[in-house]
Amino acid sequence: MTQVAVRVINDQDERRRLGDRLREARKYLGLKQDEVATYLKIPRTALTDIENGQRRVEVMELARLAKLYRQPVAYFTGEDDAASDLPIDVAHLARKVAELSQQDRDELGRFAEYLRARSLAGQR
Repeated sequence: MTQVAVRVINDQDERRRLGDRLREARKYLGLKQDEVATYLKIPRTALTDIENGQRRVEVMELARLAKLYRQPVAYFTGEDDAASDLPIDVAHLARKVAELSQQDRDELGRFAEYLRARSLAGQR
């Protein structure tokens, strides 16, 4: 396989991953494609193509999507490996927790342990 062919395949894979992250973020926020397309001032079919990895995303579109979806651009591009490996709801919580005081983070950690234990006890 030639280097050009490999690059095309890699580009397609990256567009598909980007589209998956964008779709997941949109659904997490309960937004419809029509609403997001109107916000971006593009046809809904263009947004569908973006989410399916069939259309490239303009840098300004990605910046506006990141703002709308309340995520850093790096989350969608995969540059923030730690955040992009997390489900969107967990990444959102992690960013919010980072804004808390150490005392509040400690308390939240104890609460998370309580919820986990309660969940495990319910499975028995």
